[in-house]
Amino acid sequence: MSARHVVDQRPVPGGRFAMGDTHGEGLPPDGETPVHTVVIEGFAVDETTVRNRDFAAFVADTGHTTTAETAGSSTVFHALVAPEDRAILGASLDAPWWLAVAGADWRHPAGPASDVDGLDEHPVVHVSFDDAIAYCAWAGRALPTEAQWEMAARGGLPGARFPWGDERSPDGRTMCRIYTPSFWGAPFPAEPGTHVGMAPTLPASALPPNGFGLRQVIGNVWEWCADRFDPRYYRRSPDADPAGAERGGARVLRGGSYLCDDSWCRRYRVAARSHSTPTSTAGNVGFRTVSRR
Repeated sequence: MSARHVVDQRPVPGGRFAMGDTHGEGLPPDGETPVHTVVIEGFAVDETTVRNRDFAAFVADTGHTTTAETAGSSTVFHALVAPEDRAILGASLDAPWWLAVAGADWRHPAGPASDVDGLDEHPVVHVSFDDAIAYCAWAGRALPTEAQWEMAARGGLPGARFPWGDERSPDGRTMCRIYTPSFWGAPFPAEPGTHVGMAPTLPASALPPNGFGLRQVIGNVWEWCADRFDPRYYRRSPDADPAGAERGGARVLRGGSYLCDDSWCRRYRVAARSHSTPTSTAGNVGFRTVSRR
């Protein structure tokens, strides 16, 4: 395996930090409080999320078949699929802007008529937790614990709302790829079929890095963490290197994505938490990896 097949990593110094929502903005079911002190050993973390080219090298080397490929479908935002597309299997009852699309997978992010040509540097999507674990085994790395992820994402700024501070767009600058009406042409959740053939993600290395040199830890795509999700875990988590709940079927997701909007999902804050089942896949979910220093 050549080093060019994996993402370059940045060191994160060991130490203690205040983990959780210091601004009181999280939803109670997400369990972002109480804020608690955590001590972490030093580690190294990918500068970016795993990109299409990295995942392609893994698949070429191992022959891995992803969860979405095995299932024959995955979830795609409705603006990226023409309403008359025969690959559409149905919509979510709770969130009708999410469509189950036959043939959607990491190579075909919007269904069988799409591809990743020209998107080598974009985050790989439609990867399940199980797919991410398989990649980690190949790369000799691991998924970050939730505590590692948050410490790294904070970039050395204690209690900040975002990796760069408390203002979403300081001096009008774009710091993260989240939902904006200027891109999608309408308030969330946009209109079906209005962005067929367009990539909703940015290249993984786009936009300024945080204080640890990490790019797009919020926005762009959700990132799998190693931990099992429990909304009550912060009430009893250990002080040193917490690794998540011992039981539970869902795994933690962090960072938000290109579909986070203040009217629906404000989980693009550093402290924000979400979760999904290990076999879930979607067009806005990816991952980055860690290793010991």
